[in-house]
Amino acid sequence: MTVANPLTSALQQIQSMASEAADGPGAQAGATESGSFGAALKASLDKVSNDQKAAEGEAKAFEVGASNVSLNDVMIDGQKAGIGFQFALQVRNKLVSAYNDIMQMQV
Repeated sequence: MTVANPLTSALQQIQSMASEAADGPGAQAGATESGSFGAALKASLDKVSNDQKAAEGEAKAFEVGASNVSLNDVMIDGQKAGIGFQFALQVRNKLVSAYNDIMQMQV
């Protein structure tokens, strides 16, 4: 399952945009605010990634026949991980859209 690759790609895109924005004028004034936002965003993306890894591990355990893993748990955790990924993807799309709108503004 290669679900983590699009998430990693999204994180790299957001980080590159953040570093590009930090190089602009007034970077020192917003450094504190962007740091806390960036940390919150990274924590959210890490949680989504961990949920996906846990769901994948649970699915593999069920496939092998582990007695302590039920199909209900596998399906619910898989859906939670999928919803988390879709949410992260939509947040990334909104951030990219907002960034593009800001970059197209005339000063």
